[in-house]
Amino acid sequence: MAQRDFLPSKDADLLAWANSFSAKITATPVAYGLVAAQATAFSALLTTWSADLAVATDPATHTRAAIAAKNASRTPLKAEARELARIINAFPSITNEQRIELGLTPRSGTISPINPPTECPVLEVVSAIGRTLKLKLRSSDSNRRGKPADVAGATLFSYVGSAPPADIAAWKFEGSITKTVFDCEFPASVAAGAQVWLCAFWFSPRAQSGPACQPVSAYLAGGVTGAQQAA
Repeated sequence: MAQRDFLPSKDADLLAWANSFSAKITATPVAYGLVAAQATAFSALLTTWSADLAVATDPATHTRAAIAAKNASRTPLKAEARELARIINAFPSITNEQRIELGLTPRSGTISPINPPTECPVLEVVSAIGRTLKLKLRSSDSNRRGKPADVAGATLFSYVGSAPPADIAAWKFEGSITKTVFDCEFPASVAAGAQVWLCAFWFSPRAQSGPACQPVSAYLAGGVTGAQQAA
């Protein structure tokens, strides 16, 4: 039997769900395996859709154009909700109680075992524009964009300095990523032209971590990228 979708189908119910979900992940994003920027991005999508929904349901502005705008802004909101749900469900310490609080589907029954990833990803710096780096992840045995089998996503760490430390505790946790092409933005406190390092490892749907890749470097504000390599 197919699992019931955790997202409500009716707009009014979806609005109530999204408001509750957004409030909880905004208050304590780290508790759910997220970072503040992810909660902020979801809140922005919710604000846009909520405004469009209000216009579309107001008898004075209930036009075909308003309904189309409401439907259009609902699509990215639902897509982001599903992506965040995947990240949360892969977070090692997440519990069924937390899933229920967030309005997600709790896990039950026997789950087929999935082994942790055995390979490290290849992490590449595609471009460096100002303080934003566009990054790409791929399997080490293929040039094809995409994740290996039984991999849910990757965890990304960063470090600012001339040489990356051996101890992962000295790195900054940037978040869990399910996309293979994404941006990593450094705060204004990081000086223009600074050398930064990035490192990542795959994780399974059961939140089991694989080996980390070799650190990759780049320079902010138009710097050049370092070697892209896998361990």
